[in-house]
Amino acid sequence: MPRKRSAIKNTLSLPSQWLQMYDEFIAKNAHQVSQIESTLRSLTYIIPGRFRDAEIASESIHSAAQLLSLYRDTLLRRVHTLAKLPVPPSLSQPPSAHSRYTRFWTLKSALYRRVAYVLQIVQYVELLCEMAAKRRGEQTRWRVVVLLEAVKAFCKLLLMRITRSRPLVTPILPEREPIPDEPSGDEAPEFGMLEEDDEDRRNGTANGGAYANGSAHQHNDPSQLGPNGEWTMPRTGMTLPSLPAPGDTSGYLLSRVLTADDIKPAAKLLNRLQGQAQAAEILHILAPLIFAVALTRSKNKRKAWTPWLLGIGAELAARQLRERGLRTTPLERDEWSRRGWAMGWWAMRGAFYENVTKGVVEGVRRRMPGLLAGILEDYEYLWENYYFSTSS
Repeated sequence: MPRKRSAIKNTLSLPSQWLQMYDEFIAKNAHQVSQIESTLRSLTYIIPGRFRDAEIASESIHSAAQLLSLYRDTLLRRVHTLAKLPVPPSLSQPPSAHSRYTRFWTLKSALYRRVAYVLQIVQYVELLCEMAAKRRGEQTRWRVVVLLEAVKAFCKLLLMRITRSRPLVTPILPEREPIPDEPSGDEAPEFGMLEEDDEDRRNGTANGGAYANGSAHQHNDPSQLGPNGEWTMPRTGMTLPSLPAPGDTSGYLLSRVLTADDIKPAAKLLNRLQGQAQAAEILHILAPLIFAVALTRSKNKRKAWTPWLLGIGAELAARQLRERGLRTTPLERDEWSRRGWAMGWWAMRGAFYENVTKGVVEGVRRRMPGLLAGILEDYEYLWENYYFSTSS
């Protein structure tokens, strides 16, 4: 019996051990994992139409890559502080308003963090769930579509309440932070080496400036510069930003100046909504659910104009109801601008696509080369047959 219990215990501990090994691999090979994710996403662009059930295989790979990327971002966010190079504050760029705002709520509220992760996961797997449900019949498919839209709307309304009636931002979680380049060989960055560099520089200057000339030569050598023109110091591994052009000194200095939003508390980067503005935000959240429910009740789902008019009408009403006086922060303006561009997806949905956009797409496809026309034709199949393929 003791041996059986020990064997069962070891078997149950294997998943946690594998997960720990995977975490360590990601932390040590962040760049390689990022390249693998990019390769998987690129693969999903060419799979549709290549073989039977290719759309399910493509979407499965895409969803898996997105979920792994979400887990990887969560892991790296925990260790990013330890992985950062000791860049002086004067050389580091301030985080974006979106990053500051989402990071603030993610760290402050555990409920916000959990609901945001649920919403993100649903958005990653919604199309795959629709494809799987369609195999069980159209009635099951549309039930799943309405259920997923209802879950997303509930999560967004809950996030709006957690943030005390502030508008939602997209994405709802902090965006991926840039991964610092790992120094190679003996170039590991240490604070003590800064003093050594200063001493070597002083010695080099005393010896006729040989060291200074060598550094200047390396700094001017294009092979020693990074992709953004920054120069990596050979001893410490730290980077120096590129110097401005002679005629653009004022622009370079202004880009380093902190604005009022850079020092504003993260919670105040978005204003609290009241009255018509709050109603507009709720209507914007419910617009996809209204469209999905109306589409489910429609007999001719492809050519019926009522669902499409209800959906885009809710979006337009939300834009009209919002109080422009409240849009005083850059983050709010960016979010409403993004929503304006996202409304272009309504041209690819419902009756408008079937009666207007489809003919335009077919005309463009006939004028394209064979390979590109084939890829566009494969995506036409997705746009025509799957609700979430054109979801914004």
